[in-house]
Amino acid sequence: MTLERPMYRVKRRLLGKPLTTERVGEEKLSNRTALGVLASDCISSSAYGSEEMLRVLVPVVGAAAFTLVMPVTGAILAVLLLLTLCYSDVVSIYTRAGGSYVVARENFGPNVAQVAAVALLVDYIVTVAVQVSAGTNALISLAHLAGNGWTGLDHLQLPVSVVVIVLLAYGNLRGIREAGRMFALPAYLFIAAMGLVFLVAGVRGLMGGLPHADLGAAGVVPSGTPQGGWLYGASLFIVLRAFANGGSSLTGLEAISNGISAFREPQGRNARRTLVVMSCVLAVLVLGVSTLAHFTHAVPYTDGTPTVIAQEARLAFGNGAVATAGLVFVQLATALVLYTGANTPFTGFPFLASFVAQDRFLPRVLTRRGHRLAFSNGIVTLAALSLALLLVTGASVDRLVALYAIGVFTAFTMAGAGLTAYHLRRREPLRRPKIVVNALAAAVSAAVVLIFAVTKFTEGAWLVVVIFPLGVWALIRINREYRREAAALGRLPKGADRPRTHHHQVFVLVETLDLATLKALRYAHELRPDNVRAVHFVIDGAHAVRLSARWASTSATSVELELVDCPDRRLRHAMRELAVRTTEGEDTSLTVLVPRRMYANALGKLLHRGTGEKMARTLDQLPHVVVTILPFNASHAMRALESHHLPDVE
Repeated sequence: MTLERPMYRVKRRLLGKPLTTERVGEEKLSNRTALGVLASDCISSSAYGSEEMLRVLVPVVGAAAFTLVMPVTGAILAVLLLLTLCYSDVVSIYTRAGGSYVVARENFGPNVAQVAAVALLVDYIVTVAVQVSAGTNALISLAHLAGNGWTGLDHLQLPVSVVVIVLLAYGNLRGIREAGRMFALPAYLFIAAMGLVFLVAGVRGLMGGLPHADLGAAGVVPSGTPQGGWLYGASLFIVLRAFANGGSSLTGLEAISNGISAFREPQGRNARRTLVVMSCVLAVLVLGVSTLAHFTHAVPYTDGTPTVIAQEARLAFGNGAVATAGLVFVQLATALVLYTGANTPFTGFPFLASFVAQDRFLPRVLTRRGHRLAFSNGIVTLAALSLALLLVTGASVDRLVALYAIGVFTAFTMAGAGLTAYHLRRREPLRRPKIVVNALAAAVSAAVVLIFAVTKFTEGAWLVVVIFPLGVWALIRINREYRREAAALGRLPKGADRPRTHHHQVFVLVETLDLATLKALRYAHELRPDNVRAVHFVIDGAHAVRLSARWASTSATSVELELVDCPDRRLRHAMRELAVRTTEGEDTSLTVLVPRRMYANALGKLLHRGTGEKMARTLDQLPHVVVTILPFNASHAMRALESHHLPDVE
């Protein structure tokens, strides 16, 4: 029976039994589960998209913002239609994880594709932070509106958000099937909750009983006064800012194309159907929330709570026990879908990172599947970066949104442009309509990126603008290093495996006479060299005398101990000189064996330093010289002594 290390036992207890690689094909999502898992990010953004529009408009035009929000919402829904058509084309043609990255790579080459890669990776990181922060806002809003004055919870915004990200990472490390079961239901609960709000509000509105929010309440964003003129006094710049903020409602639309590998076969058809359903649901939710804001005048608060959607639920349901129960249901469903919307990047980011790493633009460690077949390194990386972003921004949704849409709309731009190039090269049915739709989607998305970069530059968008070129440069630099390495190591001259020398010597470096040294000596004999030499460099004369005496008296080895003077105590220099002298005839190869004592506990590692790697670096440039480090489990030998077992040199 194989003994398991303590850390592995802990890992097995936390994550469950390991899944075999053969089960990768089983870890797929049905359409219904995929809608809940991959669409949560997209449909949950309706919980704050309209609010972010009002946050820009209300301070400028006051109550007129609730009228102006409708045409801005209409423009956003038009963009949604274009992008849905575009991404339906993406998932039909490219049925592998990667989305706009794959589209850009196949049509523009790998270097240009890194623009899409950086855009998506940044978007995933920000999405986790935004969704979790908005989910915590929903919970705090519930306390504001239904807690009978119990409002002192704003200080929990950051710690609660941090805990949620840790839990999401843990859930995904357990594997995609468990994540699917855990994260699919909240999306349907949120759809049902918002449907209930729209229904009740519609009935009350038709009966003339739908109240307005108080624009003068303490804590609301300052309300401006329209000065007349175009669009109720709002300048084009303000309208564009509102449009840019509202564009956050469309983030997550790319998640299905990025996570298409998680679908069951036929992947393209299943992904397309799920995408269309998701877009329709998102359109209804965004339009519904904006329409309710138009009629109820639900206004954003400076500190983010209570949220607009929470106010709409309170105004629709009214007061009383049943109304409070409805509010609790809506807010809990909203918090859950926002939290699980943050789960979507935990599916998409690792798949995309592994795909980019396969192309050698990210470290190869991101391609490895973990204990439960998830890309564990990608999950841990995403969690760490998202937590860092939360700490920097204080988990403020308003501050995070400034970083949000540039990444995702850059990816939209790359997808639309790539598909336009794809169809331009082909003669196929409906070629012209596809070119028009995709080119228009690319142009509109590029315009949104420009609008967002300009209007939100001073609010944090400058950081993303700076990160983008640096990120693209870093990915291309990684790829260049991998290519240089492959070119250098791939040179295979004819007969390179044949020995160049006729004589072979083995040196065993001796620090003391113990089981580790004896293991190295035995291995030296198994190499069948012409000569085995046990070498001790004399740094401490008294220790050398004691070692020599003990060596002469032992029957454990027949190899004589050779003492080499090292008066300046430069061990590696002395070893290099000895190696050069031994191989100077160019007909002798040398293997240097360095025993390395391994310790399981921290104290053992602290008390004993290893010199094997340093010795290898010293000798690696010498011709005909090889350094081999032989590990020996010293902790196991100590346990054997304590249990009165015979020592073993294995």
